Amino acid sequence: MDAIERDEYVPVGCKELRAVADAIAARRKDMTLTIRVNRQDINRIKKFSVTKGIPYQTYLSEVIHRVAATV
Repeated sequence: MDAIERDEYVPVGCKELRAVADAIAARRKDMTLTIRVNRQDINRIKKFSVTKGIPYQTYLSEVIHRVAATV
């Protein structure tokens, strides 16, 4: 709703909407991962993600996605 109020809303066609829906479905998180990691590494990642304004778990998920896309 905020985007509409700021006049940032851009209507899209059916084809574009389908492409967005497919991209969202492809990125759906449907698995849980439990691993042991170094505490200092996680603390650094948490500090970094704060500077980016995103939760650290979201950041880690994105890192995993980017690596997975290259293999």
